[in-house]
Amino acid sequence: MIPVATTMISVFGSLVGNEEIAAVAEVMKSQWMGFGKKVDEFEGDFKAKFGLENFALVDSGSNALYMAIKLLDLPVGSHIIVPSFTWVSCAQAVMLAGCVPIFCDVDINTMNVTKETVAAAITRQTSAIMVVHYAGLPVEMDEIMSLGYPVIEDAAHAVASTYRGKPCGCIGTIGIYSFDAVKNLTVGEGGGITSPNPRLIDKAKVLRYCGIGKSGFDSSQENKNCKWWEYSIEEPFIKMLPTNIAAAIGIEQIKKIDSLQARRKAIWDTYSAQLRSIREILLPVDPKPYATHSYFTYCIRCQDRDQLAARMLEAGIYTTLRYHPLHLNSLYGQTQLNLQNSQQLNTEALSIPIHPRLTDGEVAYVLQVISDFYN
Repeated sequence: MIPVATTMISVFGSLVGNEEIAAVAEVMKSQWMGFGKKVDEFEGDFKAKFGLENFALVDSGSNALYMAIKLLDLPVGSHIIVPSFTWVSCAQAVMLAGCVPIFCDVDINTMNVTKETVAAAITRQTSAIMVVHYAGLPVEMDEIMSLGYPVIEDAAHAVASTYRGKPCGCIGTIGIYSFDAVKNLTVGEGGGITSPNPRLIDKAKVLRYCGIGKSGFDSSQENKNCKWWEYSIEEPFIKMLPTNIAAAIGIEQIKKIDSLQARRKAIWDTYSAQLRSIREILLPVDPKPYATHSYFTYCIRCQDRDQLAARMLEAGIYTTLRYHPLHLNSLYGQTQLNLQNSQQLNTEALSIPIHPRLTDGEVAYVLQVISDFYN
């Protein structure tokens, strides 16, 4: 009989320590907890660490997606191709920006879009393509870019992933990151925007402050003889400002990201080595030689997925499906689509725990429960 875990083993998670706590305390003692110099510091550190030329921090990954679409300045009603097998924010951002999400299928093994699955969804109204680097495995970006449309790159899972020597997120027209509570690099809640085009990121930094070019304080420092409290609003936009508190957490996380990623990879490799012998389970694929992975989620496939998930929950291990295919939701009016791979993943894919807080004992316990289920 397998012993039940005394506390539930979470499927996702981040790892913060005394350094992040001290950084937050320093910000709070300064009495300047909102947008400020720590944001500038985080943006500089992030660009330096991941080799980005342009980057702006915002308050969430979901809002980053919305801003990315707005920055493309597409006509209202434009079609944007979106993978069905992804998080709801991708479709919601498209709709809120006045466009129409058109769902496409993904490859059954990589769980990423391909040139073929995207091409099958192109319409006369197609204006852009959104790709998602699922689990941190890079999409074949050269093939997607060859289709000739602007590409929105959702790198929420792929903060440390690269494709042919380039950081994921900055290969397409515009890209986003997520720094929420369970991502590889967390700030508590936050997101980022990057692009090879510096003008887009300059504009993002204006838009995130309600479309105001400069704050009154910044204006006062530059010209003490002007009425610095008067400001020019360049265009209407919602507030997406990040905070010094979030940035302070992120600065410490950047210092740790290599060790955090090493831990994720170690768990990934342990799972792959131990689960390979169970013929009922299909494992996630590894990256090609010209790419690197971020190991955000370890998603297996099995015919008896629901029974395995129930057994693991009974044993104190939380698992989940990332993600329920979006085209199956009636909100989007595309339930008639036959996206076979996404629908197959909906019945057999299961994300099992992988995050840097997992102990070796917990990893072994997860493997034991899975092994005993099949034996």
